[in-house]
This record gives sequence, C-alpha cells and structure tokens, in this order.
Amino acid sequence: MRRKPDLHNLSKSELIREIPAACSNELAAVELFEGLRWGNTPCCVKCGSVDVYAMKDAKTGERSKRYLWRCRDCKEQYTLRIGTVYEESRLPLRHWAYAFWRASTSKKGVSALEIKRHCQISYKSALFLMNRIRFAMAPDLPTAPPLTGIVECDETFVKGKAHNKFIDNCRVENARPQSIVFGAVERDGQIRRHIVADVTGKTLKAAIRKCVDPRARIMTDEHGGYKGIGQFFEGEHDSIRHKRGQYAKGDVTTNTIESSFALIKRGLIGTYHNVSHEYLHRYLWQFDFVWNTRKMNDGERTIEAIKAAEGKRLMYPGSAVA
Repeated sequence: MRRKPDLHNLSKSELIREIPAACSNELAAVELFEGLRWGNTPCCVKCGSVDVYAMKDAKTGERSKRYLWRCRDCKEQYTLRIGTVYEESRLPLRHWAYAFWRASTSKKGVSALEIKRHCQISYKSALFLMNRIRFAMAPDLPTAPPLTGIVECDETFVKGKAHNKFIDNCRVENARPQSIVFGAVERDGQIRRHIVADVTGKTLKAAIRKCVDPRARIMTDEHGGYKGIGQFFEGEHDSIRHKRGQYAKGDVTTNTIESSFALIKRGLIGTYHNVSHEYLHRYLWQFDFVWNTRKMNDGERTIEAIKAAEGKRLMYPGSAVA
C-alpha cells in the first residue's frame, strides 16, 4: 500500500519528485492533486467546511474507487475534480498529470497525437484533455498587471489550417488563411499575445494601450501603424528599421518579441502542423504560460499549471468560466 506523503510539509524539490509517480499511479496522482489544491486542510467544495472525510470501502478500508469525499455539514459528496478543468471528465488523473507535465515542459508544445500514444487513450480524449489544459494556462487578463519598463511590440502572420480554395472555377490546393498575432513583451518580464483583426494604426495602438503601462518605453519596428504611439506614453517610442538591415541600435531592438514569435511558429510547424484560426488563441495561451514561467524549472512550472486549473471550466460552445 502506498504511503501518502505529507505534501503540505514537503519542499519544492521533494514535491516535484512526486510528479513522476503521479504520471503512472492513480492514487499518487489523486494525492498530488489534492495536496496541491488543499494542502493538509481538505475542505468542502460546496460549502467550504473543513469538517470533511475521505470515503473508504467498507470491506478493504481503502479509499473509494472514485476517491470521494464527504462533508459532515452539508452532507454532500464530491471529488477534487469539482470546480476544475477536469470536472466531469472520466479520464484517470494520472493521464492528466502526464499531460500537464508534457504541456509545461515542452517549449514547442506537445501534440494530442503524442498524448494519445503515450497514455493509450483515444484521439478525441487527448484533444479534450489538451484543450482544457491550455484553458487552465490562460492568463487572468482582468487582474494581470500592465507591462512596464521597456516593452517591445510587434505583430506576425500565422498561417492557419489548409483548405481548398476556388479561384475562377479552378481549385487551388492547400490555400492557407492567415491570422494576425500581436505581441508585447517586457524586457526580462511577462508577455501578452492575442489575435487582432488587422494591422492598421487604430488596431495596433489600441492593443498596445490595453496591456502596457502609460509610463513604459515602447520599442517597435518601422511599421506605419505604430507611428504616433509615443503620445500615449511618458517614455519614448523608439523604432528599428529592419528594411535597412538594422536589427539593433544601442538598446533599441525588437529581438525579444521576434524570438518569442519564432518559438510559436516552430511549434505550430513542427509539432502541431496545422492550427485553425478558431483555436489558435488556445495555443497562444500555452506558449505564453511557458514563456512567462521560463525562470521556473520544469517541475515548478508543472505544479503552477496544475494549481491554475482550479476555478476554471471550459464549456461548449465557447470558453466560459463557471
């Protein structure tokens, strides 16, 4: 019988060592997820009471097959899945633990097909799992602080899923629509990226003002849409001229934001191959989460992702938080 670790009193390095066991053993996965959510003080997800107990099998004395808890105050039964991205999922938590690990440690992403092969589940289940993990990684934009200091801004075109297109009654094979991704990154700090409709000055300036502090210093390339953005910020607006072969002028450069776009494109081309415009924003969530936690080690980043799953539910149609 596996001895339950005292997760509340474990150090970070000791806690990280529990992750491999959680990827292969269901009880270990349940205990890890419970420990990360509640520590040593489990509580009722319905009423918040701490007067709860883990339900056990009357014959064996071990925990119930569904790993149920029961609250003595409201008499409700529940599991740690309630109120998380894995609520109403019948997939074993060891598969969730493995997918969280891979999504958090792969700089260029991990495909649902790979999760399907490694976990021996259906492709539909792997997609279900990965979409919810990406939703757990989504930033809480209403509470996210604005970017400060030196902020590099740029935009890029991302090719979407291939489809047939007809021009003058002739079929053009593998025509790919393009999505426009805007990005802003703090030097040695956080990144914000999202899809925009176009690259006009109105759209780009609105995107910058939405996520950047007015006291920041803005750096862009020579794109005409950025002209005049300096009037909205106390810091300077400096630009670099790529068309003239200029990529750095003192500390003026957009190399950081461009390198972040390169990681996205290498991931989309090499790992995912095709991503539709409809779902591109979810992949951006994953890439942004990995970038923003890049100073953590792989175990710490995985734990951060698992903790972020609480309080989120991905509902269809669309993405809603319940």
